[in-house]
Amino acid sequence: MVRMKPFKAVRPAKGYEEKVAALPYDVMTSDEARRMVEGNPYSFLHIDKAEIDLPPSVDLYDASVYARAKENFERFASEGVFVQDERRNFYIYRLTMDGRAQTGLVGCASIDDYLNDKIKKHELTREEKEKDRIRHVDTLDANTGPIFLTCRPNARLDEVIEAWISEHAPLFDFVADDGVAHTIWTADGEIVPEIERIFEGIDALYIADGHHRCASAVKVGLKRRESDPAYKGDEEFNFFLSVVFPSNQLRILDYNRVVKDLNGYAIDAFLEKLGKGFVAERYDAEGPYRPEAKHSIGLYTGGHWYKMTTREGLFDENDPVSRLDVSILQDNVLRPILGIDDPRTDKRIDFIGGIRGLKELERRVADDMAAAFAMYPTTVEDLMDIADANRIMPPKSTWFEPKLRSGLLIHRLSE
Repeated sequence: MVRMKPFKAVRPAKGYEEKVAALPYDVMTSDEARRMVEGNPYSFLHIDKAEIDLPPSVDLYDASVYARAKENFERFASEGVFVQDERRNFYIYRLTMDGRAQTGLVGCASIDDYLNDKIKKHELTREEKEKDRIRHVDTLDANTGPIFLTCRPNARLDEVIEAWISEHAPLFDFVADDGVAHTIWTADGEIVPEIERIFEGIDALYIADGHHRCASAVKVGLKRRESDPAYKGDEEFNFFLSVVFPSNQLRILDYNRVVKDLNGYAIDAFLEKLGKGFVAERYDAEGPYRPEAKHSIGLYTGGHWYKMTTREGLFDENDPVSRLDVSILQDNVLRPILGIDDPRTDKRIDFIGGIRGLKELERRVADDMAAAFAMYPTTVEDLMDIADANRIMPPKSTWFEPKLRSGLLIHRLSE
């Protein structure tokens, strides 16, 4: 069983929701965030990326950044931009993109479920990124962006959610600048204990996106426990803001790679090296080559697209990590041929989310890169299989769309 707890959300007052809602802090640079907030003093980026309100010369991790975030958070509350619900509720969050909807349950997950591996991980985290969010959460005394979790499909949960939203008006309902619709309902009263019982029957949750934010929220909770040895376990700091979507509703896009050079190889020699593990055929049809199935990879170099198909025996089909296309590329091309041993730190490789399209790969090769690799998307089943096996995915394996918005529901760690 896992625990999901209702909470008294801090949220935008009616009429402010569209102005406040912001993309997650980690999908943009500081300069991009500065441009995004132009003319909008209420954007949540003033809290989530508070360096945008300071001179560009200020270090991202300077104490003044966290102090400004707290100042802006308190100002939003004092000016009535934020209000707090009086009762503990769950919330239902539906995102609709290109006519396709996914509906999740917003509540607070238990840090103990994370520590006991009932909330399963599939990525490593970096200490400096954790430290940033630890300071942010601790300074604001709040979880400001929901962790994106998933669970295997649960018919009863779907039934309860659909019945509720069919009978109740939404709290928020707007379409963001990127065309994604965000609809949120308050789920209160008799539905609260019902939802808690449903989660008691769920064996595991999986982190889909937000490993750093999740690890940071847990470490803040542990820090609070150390300073309060008499804690009982129900204090707000023992829980972190989450939204849980059924796995069969999620959409993962491709996460593509571009490389700076071919490690000294001419294009013909590089294609010849590929021949050991792949059948590489030039793709002469109009437009970019988009992989149509697992174990096919698109290559763009020298102004041409190629279709790379894996040869038999290239990877272990029984290994959930080895059989990922991103692993196949890393193990058979990036490391042995191009000399990119650690894609987390190597400056010769960059990653491009599928939302930008394959034309972005062509643009990067024309601009500053030598080759691009178009990947078939990792599946949610891949993600859960790897997490169940206590294994780790290669970096930049999944790109989820649509993105949750931060600032719509906030969880205070003390009341």
